[in-house]
Formats: sequence, C-alpha cells, structure tokens
Amino acid sequence: MIALSGLFVAAFLAATPVPFQSEVVFLAMQAAGWPPALLILVASIGNTLGSCVTYGLGRWLSDQRDHRWFPLKPAQMARAEGWWARWGLWLLLLSWAPFGDAIVALSGVLRVPLPLFLILVAIAKTGRYIALGWMGEAAFGT
Repeated sequence: MIALSGLFVAAFLAATPVPFQSEVVFLAMQAAGWPPALLILVASIGNTLGSCVTYGLGRWLSDQRDHRWFPLKPAQMARAEGWWARWGLWLLLLSWAPFGDAIVALSGVLRVPLPLFLILVAIAKTGRYIALGWMGEAAFGT
C-alpha cells in the first residue's frame, strides 16, 4: 500500500507546477511485478487530481487579472485567448505532454467548465499511462 501511495503522490506532483516525474516510479513498480492495470489506475487518478490543482491555480489567477503582478500582459492574454479559440478544448488532450501544465493552467484562467475539463484530462492522462504500461510490458515482459 505504501508503494501505491508513493506512485499516487508522484503522479499527483507531476501534474502540478512542482517539477516531478512519475514515469520512473511507474516503470520501477512495473519492473518489480506490480500489475500494470493497478498502476495505470492509481497513476491516472493521481495525475488527473494533480491537474485539478493546476487548473484551480489558473482559475485563481483568472480572478487576479486586474492586479499589476498578473503574469500575463494584456497582449499575451489576448494571444492566449486567440490560441485557445483556434484550437479549443481539444488542447486538453495534450495535457500529458511536457507543455501540458501550461495548457491546464490556461484552461483554468479561461474558465473551462470543470466537468468537461475532467473528462478530457482524464482521457489524456489515462492514455499516457496505458502507453507507458505497454512500453513497460515490452521492456520487462510483465
């Protein structure tokens, strides 16, 4: 149970602004013989919930737009809104990618409805861990 908790925490942190990687923990546990389906479930839930933290930070930032210290200048915000309008919600399917945290935070700033956010991010995060599990299967033969 401690190992699974560690995977959950690693996956959770990996989806927040904290610089962390969960893939190493996932693959190490798979190499040690943990069932891939269980690892996929735990990591996907942790990573999706971690993305909810990043989304929440984006929502909070959205309320701070009028403050001097808001990280995006009006021109940058307009560019981000245009980028989002062009590519839309489907960008959330890339939330697993290295730049995914920015997409997740931007979805919070732009106030994407939470249920829709959760569905798309859960699909993306679970898909990533399924692919990782397949790679582990090929490498370790588990």
